[in-house]
Amino acid sequence: MPPSKPTTTTNDKDPAPTTLSPDEQTQRNRRLSTLRASIASLQSQIMEIESQIAQTKTKLKNDPSTTAQRHIRLLHEYNEIKDIAQGLMGLIADARGVRQVDVQREYGVDDRD
Repeated sequence: MPPSKPTTTTNDKDPAPTTLSPDEQTQRNRRLSTLRASIASLQSQIMEIESQIAQTKTKLKNDPSTTAQRHIRLLHEYNEIKDIAQGLMGLIADARGVRQVDVQREYGVDDRD
């Protein structure tokens, strides 16, 4: 079998062509094959994950940003109501001459509430 001709290739950093021996060319081809397989596997994983995201989005009642905005609005309302309730309990405590904590316990409000 006659020896094969060395392959000439270019390097991205070096514009001058490089001559590869048959062994080097075989190694290069193997690496390219491995990289192409890795790329194909990653692209498959990307498609699978995008499919899962699409399925999850269809299960949501509303757009995620709409849901987040609703939760923020509800938290503001809750905090306003809580502030009013604490103010009223403070007035009751002042009128009775007791601590506000005692009034909270009387109404079943925990310290963490």
